[in-house]
Amino acid sequence: METELSAARLEVMQHVGKDLDALMAEYLKPIDQNWQPTDFLPDASNENFFSEVKLLQESCRDLPYDYIAVLIGDTITEEALPTYESWLMDVIGVDQVDNPSGWSKWVRAWTAEENRHGDLLNKYLYLSGRVNMRAMEVSTQYLIADGFDIGTDRDPYRNFIYTSFQELATNVSHRRTATLSKQFGNPHLSKICGVIASDEMRHAKAYKAFVSRILAVDPSELILALEDMMKKKIVMPAHFLRETGVKMGDTFSHFSDAAQRLGVYTTMDYIEILESLLAEWEIGTVRDLNSGAEKARDYLMALPARLRRIADRTRIPELQYEFSWISR
Repeated sequence: METELSAARLEVMQHVGKDLDALMAEYLKPIDQNWQPTDFLPDASNENFFSEVKLLQESCRDLPYDYIAVLIGDTITEEALPTYESWLMDVIGVDQVDNPSGWSKWVRAWTAEENRHGDLLNKYLYLSGRVNMRAMEVSTQYLIADGFDIGTDRDPYRNFIYTSFQELATNVSHRRTATLSKQFGNPHLSKICGVIASDEMRHAKAYKAFVSRILAVDPSELILALEDMMKKKIVMPAHFLRETGVKMGDTFSHFSDAAQRLGVYTTMDYIEILESLLAEWEIGTVRDLNSGAEKARDYLMALPARLRRIADRTRIPELQYEFSWISR
């Protein structure tokens, strides 16, 4: 059965990816034309470097504790890219070692664009003077070493559903940190978070387009995969986040609480992303489904209202957790 599933998935991936070069040109930018982290940071070769760093630190001095915590958590998540790339390279249809496919080119090129995010945020936080960089670096190494399990296995359908959701979630998070930093009097940081958010939305459009193409040729299996992912819940890639002496996952829980208190990424955002995907993929009107997929669709279309009822009863902890990452 697993062999049959793999063969069917591979055939669909080959079909969906037959014009991947055109999709890459649409959703990824040429490297030489793309922004790089140094475009947004003080130039160490400039004689004004130290005065620029001083101004940067002054602009970060009054950023709230929760905001710094969320920015650090976002940075660590972005810097764990080696885990995400290695995971995706093992997906059915991508893992063609003897004959590298367009999909492996996509994963490498997508990773290369994403890699700039962690580089930029890391250097900015280092210059800010607000962060215990060693503690943050320890958490980053833990996250890469621990790996993750997002419930997708090697199935491209589940992986592309996950990345569609996750890229939208990171867009929301970076867009909100951009808005908040402007409110806190730091337009420079707002611009940094804004350009990252823009990348995330472009990548989300790509993964959503991949899912749409799969849905057109294999609707029942795609909807069953979507039902499975939503029953498991979409976990964030940093859900194993931890600090020295802290149990795996506990730090992520505190990071998530800080994001909820700030309104950077909330339970309602999770529900609204689900609703947007159901609408974009027109799940409610997909035809030619088998009986299992029909039941799965009924479950999916009723899920947002059910999640809203649960969210109304959820309380966010008010007490701040003392992260080892924050100096002052």
